Amino acid sequence: MQIVAPQNLSRFIKHYLFLESSGKDPVSLRLFADGNTGLVFSFKNKLVTGSDNNVEWKQLPNTFLYGQISTFKDVCLLNEADLLIVVFQPSGISQLLGIPAGGLRDNIISIENLFDKQGLQLYERLLESNSIGAKLGLLNMFFAKLAEKATRPDDSVLKASINSIIANNGLVSSLQLVKLTGYTERHIERMFIESVGVTPKKFAGIVKLHHFLKHLKNKPISQSLTAMSYEAGYADQSHLIKEFKKFTGMTPGIYLHKADKLAVNFVKMYNTALLPHN
Repeated sequence: MQIVAPQNLSRFIKHYLFLESSGKDPVSLRLFADGNTGLVFSFKNKLVTGSDNNVEWKQLPNTFLYGQISTFKDVCLLNEADLLIVVFQPSGISQLLGIPAGGLRDNIISIENLFDKQGLQLYERLLESNSIGAKLGLLNMFFAKLAEKATRPDDSVLKASINSIIANNGLVSSLQLVKLTGYTERHIERMFIESVGVTPKKFAGIVKLHHFLKHLKNKPISQSLTAMSYEAGYADQSHLIKEFKKFTGMTPGIYLHKADKLAVNFVKMYNTALLPHN
């Protein structure tokens, strides 16, 4: 279930996701880039994540923030899940906490390292809440207090750049952003790394990918992947597949037919090689 953040928090938070998964067998979950950071609360079981060679696995905290993801991350659920994810706006966490987003990129940070004891207290209160409405009330109250103390300004240049990239489905060049903002390419890149966590080129590539995913979801039977790749702004099908695999670690066909989607960018994988073994 996806619930949009209230108006007073919409500058910082995009939406809340409530995800549940039942089952006794381990399940591998793949999280890939969507241009946002997220705060994950796991209420039933902890997630574990593996090293690059999928040999060593470590347990993640009950609640943690993940920064901008360059490509994808694999985590494993050893049992049933009850997850709540706060999905921030592209520059939301940086503006809310006044911290550089670049330092969060591809990292997982425990909640107490961001919000001290207040973060752990929030988790405990959410754990004790029995309804989605009650959880939303706690979250909105917690982030409203942080928003009141936010010191980083809502940068109109950054906002205009982000909006332009999203409105044009990622098909915006660095030169176009220079013309739009009046700032140099170097300045815009620094601004994005500081506030969003990735370069504008990388962010545009992520937006472009998700525009394609919307097409893929509603793909007519008669439409070929080649035609869809052109519509999404890719040079050809091979370029699409290369970019798709770079961001997600799988082909469009596997994503469409062999992955169970908890969210657009958070899917169950059925490759047992990804799972930890006893």
